[in-house]
Amino acid sequence: MTPTGNGLLQGKKGIIFGALNESSIAWAVAEAVYREGGRFLLSNAPVAKRLGGLDELADKTESRIVWADATNDDDLAALFEDAKSSFGTVDFIVHSIGMGINVRKDREYTDLNYDWYLKTLDISAISLHRIVHAAETTEALSDGASIVAMSYIGAQRVFTKYSEMGDAKALLESIVRSYGYRLGKRGIRINAISQSPTRTTAGSGITGFDAMFEFGEKMSPLGNADAASCADYTVSLLSDLTRMVTMQTLYHDGGFSAMGISTALVESMVGMQDS
Repeated sequence: MTPTGNGLLQGKKGIIFGALNESSIAWAVAEAVYREGGRFLLSNAPVAKRLGGLDELADKTESRIVWADATNDDDLAALFEDAKSSFGTVDFIVHSIGMGINVRKDREYTDLNYDWYLKTLDISAISLHRIVHAAETTEALSDGASIVAMSYIGAQRVFTKYSEMGDAKALLESIVRSYGYRLGKRGIRINAISQSPTRTTAGSGITGFDAMFEFGEKMSPLGNADAASCADYTVSLLSDLTRMVTMQTLYHDGGFSAMGISTALVESMVGMQDS
């Protein structure tokens, strides 16, 4: 059953980065934020114009699209100036951006193309730092605002096929902590959500993703968390209900992060041996 809105974000304005198509977590987040009364700009890199159907989401959520490369400081400054013109200041930012170039090109971790590696870090992690910096320097960020970035447990544990993206997510989570101290002086919160493997466009670019998804499903007491439930959790972090939560990596993964091994996984392995 589709939940109805409770006005948790009524009157709040922000920017949601990274929606591409209906399989994007950021797409689900935008729908949930809109349902709860929040209003926002949608932003993605200009190259995404030919890859997604962002116009549909903009129409559905009464939003505007402002194309900006999150690794380009001039683009980000222009975006936040635009947001100021629309909203005055912004009360929330959602960072749902990631791309592992070596991963997509199936380069082994021990043989990375370092130019691609640096680009991966810039797109997937340093872009968060750039976004927060631009929001502050343009004076577009409200006191008491909330910032949420999407991560994965590969930042903390080794998933071999996740490769360079594990490094990128580790850096992302470090930026959350390091910036969080500075932002706290203005009552601004910043957190990361460590989400289950989710069937998104980005996820489909990882070799072995289906195996990672199935592993997560067997390990997690509640199963993998889907994009819609992640969107609801994001809403809670953008709302005033979590006004004292900051600098955290919060696991939204059906309990995966607390598990060692599950009966379902053991039984599947025994079954493989028996066959």
